[in-house]
Amino acid sequence: MFKDALFNKIEKKTNINKNTILSLAKKLQENNMKDEKIISEIIEDLSKLTGKEVSKEKKDKIIDAIKKDKIPKNIENLF
Repeated sequence: MFKDALFNKIEKKTNINKNTILSLAKKLQENNMKDEKIISEIIEDLSKLTGKEVSKEKKDKIIDAIKKDKIPKNIENLF
């Protein structure tokens, strides 16, 4: 019940539904995050969800950072 309330709150603020969030989470868990094609697909999914366009140059930089494991493990380090 708590989980549904959390998803409802997220959906209300972002217009992204529970199934979309779970689908993306599953994709992240099940795939090799060193595979450039998978990373590219996830970036495109996030771009569509957020309505933010990602240039090829920026996408390449993100893919490179992920493949080289340069992404902070602690979410607090992202901000």
